Amino acid sequence: MDSNEELLIGLVSISDRATQGVYADQGIPALRDWFAGALRNSWRMETRLIADDRASIEATLIELVDHVGCHLVLTTGGTGPAARDVTPEATLAIADKVMPGFGEEMRRISLHFVPTAILSRQVGVIRGKALILNLPGQPKSIRETLEGVRAADGTVLVNGIFAAVPYCIDLLGGPYVETADEVIRAFRPKSALRAKPST
Repeated sequence: MDSNEELLIGLVSISDRATQGVYADQGIPALRDWFAGALRNSWRMETRLIADDRASIEATLIELVDHVGCHLVLTTGGTGPAARDVTPEATLAIADKVMPGFGEEMRRISLHFVPTAILSRQVGVIRGKALILNLPGQPKSIRETLEGVRAADGTVLVNGIFAAVPYCIDLLGGPYVETADEVIRAFRPKSALRAKPST
């Protein structure tokens, strides 16, 4: 793990209609804004907007991990039950390991907000040294999934999935990721914590 290494995030928005110009993509801008407020360390992103096509999704994920060198890849869209929703199948096809807890937790979080969350089929996987996560397509749902469920006073009732992402990246040999606690508090075992630099 290199504490000075820059976190490289791949953001993939998967939508037939957005690629055709029917409407503007909302997934990538929502994720860019979220990371701008949530991360304390240096990061940059590689973005892709592609259609709901399994071969294209597989090729894009392989490119971002194997050739671009992303530590984390997030997809939005294509995880429902419709015929063109093939993001989970494409993600699983290029995976080395499946991380089922991410999909389970995303659905559990979303069910606090909408009953149709049970129709979502998001998955989390490892390819090489990268974590790949399928997120919902709507900006509000993306934020809820990453941040979790809060009470009216701001108390965290259910942790968002991003609380576990920095430690996962640690275990894969990536950069040490620090978060803004007011957005999402990253969890690490005490043995994995690093001292904060004195100011």
